[in-house]
Amino acid sequence: MAADLLASVGGPWPTVVALAAGIIIPWIYLLLKPPPPKICGTRRGPPITAPRIRLRDGRYMAYKEQGVPKDLAKHKVIFVHPFSGSRHSLLQISQEVLEGLSVYMVAFDRAGYGESDPFPERSVKSEALDIQELADQLQLGQKFYVVGLSMGGYPCWACLKHIPHRLAGVAMMAPVVNYWWPGASKEISGEAFSSRPLGDKITLRIAHYAPWLMHTWSKQTFLPSFLNGIGKEKFMNKMDLEITAARKNAGIPHQETAIQQGTSESLHRDLAVGFGKWDFFLANAGVPVHVFQGDEDNLVPVSIQRHVAEKLPWINYHELPGVGHLLDFVPGLNDKVLTTLLAS
Repeated sequence: MAADLLASVGGPWPTVVALAAGIIIPWIYLLLKPPPPKICGTRRGPPITAPRIRLRDGRYMAYKEQGVPKDLAKHKVIFVHPFSGSRHSLLQISQEVLEGLSVYMVAFDRAGYGESDPFPERSVKSEALDIQELADQLQLGQKFYVVGLSMGGYPCWACLKHIPHRLAGVAMMAPVVNYWWPGASKEISGEAFSSRPLGDKITLRIAHYAPWLMHTWSKQTFLPSFLNGIGKEKFMNKMDLEITAARKNAGIPHQETAIQQGTSESLHRDLAVGFGKWDFFLANAGVPVHVFQGDEDNLVPVSIQRHVAEKLPWINYHELPGVGHLLDFVPGLNDKVLTTLLAS
């Protein structure tokens, strides 16, 4: 129909329109299309430095160990890193606790992060299955514990849904909550969402409704958002600011290597899955579950965390007064999280 209309116009206009379309459409495509990932171990990618396992579909997953030797450990724990983190984000547990409780811990690079291969088909379920396969290939036994931090919380929810029979217990520290999670109150979720800055709200809506726009949106700098880090101090409480200042002075190791394969397959896909369309709400998985949440967290609203804990009364909810989002740097808290989980 459009072609017939152009043909009927006559003159130079059909040619002009066709030329404009031929220029604009490819330009838009290139604008929206993210660059290909720089896969570790390839000619254009970073080197491989970590031990890795090969997963069921041929992907490689990198990991890092700490604690007592695996064969001597009484407890096996898998740690799930946060947004923009990696296997190096392992919780700083005191050696006294690790040895006293006989704990082996392993952290891994989630798909697209660090030295783990990207996974374009990544989903909430695939996150749980990756964790299960890591446990199997490292021979952690039939039951193991999972601990997730911030964005590493949604793979923990996924484990409770898809592999509850493999879990000895789960602990989550300021876990993200999907604002579109079926079963949660739309009113409370809406209120929590509306409290976010405008830049964050747009980012999260794109992650949920149009993740293909994320690459283009990530380049904007006129609105502050957790994605571009502009004005990030506004998202922090007093304790977060003190922690950030101390970390800056001490340096933040491995920060760049976390997203070295590209932000599209790490950060952007993480948001698309973590805030995408989940098809479940949780029933009691029959294992101990602990959630630790600061009451001054400006990234994960405490109101929605309280609501989830009320809807799921089998969760052991621990609210921390005066604490913001950076729970893993609160003195003594990592030890407390681990000892609480293993004592359940």
